[in-house]
Amino acid sequence: MTEYGIFLPIGNGGWIMSDTAPHPQATYDYNKKAAVLAEQHGFDFIMSMGKFRGYGGTTDHWGRTLESITLMSGLAEATERVKIWATIHTNLFNPAVAAKMYTTLQQISGGRAGMNIVVGAYADEFAQMGEWDTSRDHAARYRYTEEWVTALERLWTEDSVTMDGEFVHLTDCQSRPHPDTIPTLISAGRSPAGLDFQARHCDGSFLTADDLPGLRAASDDVKSRAIAEGRSIKTYSMVTVVLDETDAKAEARRKEYGRGADVEAIVNMKTSWGLPLDRALSMTAENPEDEAFQTAVVSGSPETVTERISELVDVTGVDGLMVIFPDYHADLPVFGEAVMPALRAGAPVAVTA
Repeated sequence: MTEYGIFLPIGNGGWIMSDTAPHPQATYDYNKKAAVLAEQHGFDFIMSMGKFRGYGGTTDHWGRTLESITLMSGLAEATERVKIWATIHTNLFNPAVAAKMYTTLQQISGGRAGMNIVVGAYADEFAQMGEWDTSRDHAARYRYTEEWVTALERLWTEDSVTMDGEFVHLTDCQSRPHPDTIPTLISAGRSPAGLDFQARHCDGSFLTADDLPGLRAASDDVKSRAIAEGRSIKTYSMVTVVLDETDAKAEARRKEYGRGADVEAIVNMKTSWGLPLDRALSMTAENPEDEAFQTAVVSGSPETVTERISELVDVTGVDGLMVIFPDYHADLPVFGEAVMPALRAGAPVAVTA
């Protein structure tokens, strides 16, 4: 069965970079209500990002954010069924500290905890804390994370761990109690190093692509890599849903949200990825309406949204989909009542010419 989850808006502005879109605030109360609504309406998981520096602009996008692990610990108490997936940056936490934190989250949640592992690629975000090692290139960051996760897995299962690696050094390191069940491990990234890491260690892989055939190829690729490691892995993707009574009204909403695209914040985000400023400016200028959204967008009536999501899942073969809403409190219940039952029932996929 396909899994459906939500990407919580733990940064102000949520996932649309626009001054004409709804602007969720970075508060525990807002996220708690969204999490409870997700559980009530049949979603399978809730996930939060880790973010420590925003992108400015007219909306101060993500200038205010909550911390993922502590937030999700609270939401574990506020919910009973949904899986609780929190994000950790491996360069900010010693693996022994992370092992203890997630064992605790696993107890609080009753075995629902998941760790979204982020290697760390945004220099400014970590340099502000003095935690950006300029000597580590992309390959070295993955070697570090490979050691980090190996240490984590050992600490969760062994009473004493001694390890003298390239990066991780532990001496008779103890982390008890061990979790009754190992937390779910999830990661994202499309580089060969990232996919190999996911295949060796992760239970879930979050993927993006330019189109549905590309997403199918990416899903098949990481699953094949996992099989070669004697493992299996689930694949997930993300989509922003803009719902209304009719396709025309939903499209009008989508255009209105895009109209106020916060170009400055969008450009700042792109340069944080390492893109040159002139390239970031030209990319954003080409179609700022679409650039306001950070994922692919599905807009329309409940019937249209159901059909398009069913097609996405059917064509790509992904095992799960994480949904983003402009206004979680208003939009999530509509999706839960008008779309989710049809998805669970296996809505038919329209044949396109």
